[in-house]
Amino acid sequence: MEPPMQDALQKDVDEAGDDKRDDGLDGAGEGELALPYWLTSTEEAANTGFWQMLRRLPKLLRSAWSLAWRASPRTTAAVVVLQLLGGVASAAGLISVVGVFDGLLRQGPTPERVRAAVPSLLILIGALAVRGALTSAAAAANGRLSPQVYQAAEMQLLDLTTGVDLSTFDDPGWRDAMERARDRGISAAQQLVDMAIDLGTNFIGLVAAASVLTVLHPVLLPLLVISVVPIAWAAGRSARLRYRQVLRYIAVWRRQRMLAYLLAAREPAAELRAFTVREYLLTEIRRLLTAATRQEIRLATSQVRTTAAGNMLSGVVTGVTYVVLLWLLWTGRMQLAAGGAAAYAISTGIGKLTEIAYSANRVFEQGLYFSDFQGFCDLSRERAEPVTGRAAPGSFQEIRLDDVTFRYPDAERPAVRDVSMTLRRGEIIALVGENGSGKSTLAGLLAGLYRPQTGRVRWDGRDVALFDPESVRRQVAVVMQEPTRWPLQARASITIGRYERPELMPEVEAAARAGDAHEFVMELPRRYETLLSRDFTDGADLSGGQWQRLAVSRAFYRDAPLLICDEPTANLDARAEHDVYDRLRELAEGRTVVLITHRMASVREADRIYVLDHGEVVEQGDHAALMAADGLYAQLFTLQASAYQGTSP
Repeated sequence: MEPPMQDALQKDVDEAGDDKRDDGLDGAGEGELALPYWLTSTEEAANTGFWQMLRRLPKLLRSAWSLAWRASPRTTAAVVVLQLLGGVASAAGLISVVGVFDGLLRQGPTPERVRAAVPSLLILIGALAVRGALTSAAAAANGRLSPQVYQAAEMQLLDLTTGVDLSTFDDPGWRDAMERARDRGISAAQQLVDMAIDLGTNFIGLVAAASVLTVLHPVLLPLLVISVVPIAWAAGRSARLRYRQVLRYIAVWRRQRMLAYLLAAREPAAELRAFTVREYLLTEIRRLLTAATRQEIRLATSQVRTTAAGNMLSGVVTGVTYVVLLWLLWTGRMQLAAGGAAAYAISTGIGKLTEIAYSANRVFEQGLYFSDFQGFCDLSRERAEPVTGRAAPGSFQEIRLDDVTFRYPDAERPAVRDVSMTLRRGEIIALVGENGSGKSTLAGLLAGLYRPQTGRVRWDGRDVALFDPESVRRQVAVVMQEPTRWPLQARASITIGRYERPELMPEVEAAARAGDAHEFVMELPRRYETLLSRDFTDGADLSGGQWQRLAVSRAFYRDAPLLICDEPTANLDARAEHDVYDRLRELAEGRTVVLITHRMASVREADRIYVLDHGEVVEQGDHAALMAADGLYAQLFTLQASAYQGTSP
């Protein structure tokens, strides 16, 4: 019995760590490579036995053909029809072999025997030609179907991934399931269809050979099947060994790819050199690869032994089958012509059965990975955002939060607890507090990114939960502290998310000027058509402050009734920060602005300030009232002001 997966993995990593310590390193961090807890749920699949595999095969085939049908019904139907017709041609060819042997082995002169065999030979040639043409046509149809299946699986995965509630991304179990589905599940979906087609093709050929053997002598058929059982067993065991390795080493491979990316990516290149991290990362990657390589060698050895045992047993049973055929001929229970046809059918049948065994094994192996894909899809459907069919209004006079509480998955305490507040049209509302106080989470609730577990968010008295989340977010513009650096044209980076509106350049330029981005965009090689990524030819990159100003421009272009700014000037210099806040005040006219910042001077002119501490609102009011209260806000403001003034708080 093999050792538990986690123990075996840790043993390999420990051995690799020994190699590392031999080089004078301490092997720290090995605990990070321990088998993740979520793999234990899929270990059962890797331990599936041979007969369990056969029982699961019909379900896997149904899943494969169902996916193919959704991808392209017409092409799938063409593949099936062509394969069936090819099987009929194969059967006709095998039956004609009996006629050929019968003509050649009958009594009489040789020319007459040849002439007697010619009609059956012509049928055989025609059947082979037709089968070849049908096989080629089926291969062409499958060549069209396979990439369509991959596309359908990829789009299904992306659609479900982007359709889940945002808090789902904070669930490590879901993220691990997504990694498994993306890593092998999509390609497994494509390969499962291809292998299901191969399995169907070989099965039709087997039926033809079995039909001939059954007519010639029934005892030959079970011997034919038994001769392939050892090969099927060996193939199934090899697949389980390979799948178990994937389960045991996915954490190692993921970490190795992550570290390899850091060595090769542009973003960390400067820091990697500045801190001389190169040797450390290379050593760590070498340790991971050593553990994985050692296991690959063990796996290859085990698979060779298993395959050799299966082939030897299959050879013995095949020999017995031919001995029985000779005995039937010796005892007169079968004519010589029928014996020749039987030998040909046995050879064909063994070939088809062997291919079926390997195809079934590959279907089962890919089915294990495809199960990860299906499991992730099912899990994502359960976590999908609700679709109510009702659109949020295009504007509002008041947003009200009533006793709102939100907890991230697996978090010990709520990020926001029993928060109540009111935001009115045209107001600037500031959220302040120390790190981890719940400011950004509260902003996410206001933006419709999260749904509270308890309490309600209302727009003009109507519960936001009644509206489609997408329609709510269309009425919100958000400026993030670290905006995403979209690899798009500068123009598209400003207009992104507003595809339903005509992308008129005057509007784009006006938004860029409002966000103080127009001048540096005009200095780019292709101005507003410049691709903002150095990973592509003629692409350009921006500084952190320029990306921030582009994000502010995007908020201006979006022209939404609710604007949420989460540290919108974190990467800007003092002059640019002052200009952005002036423009935000202009944008606030007729809109509601929620401002999150650690720079207390930026919130002095807010209509109302909410002070959060450990997810709860502990103070609220304008700047003067909060300073007079001499509470947490006054402490934070005074502390920051003293740093600028060079005095002690």
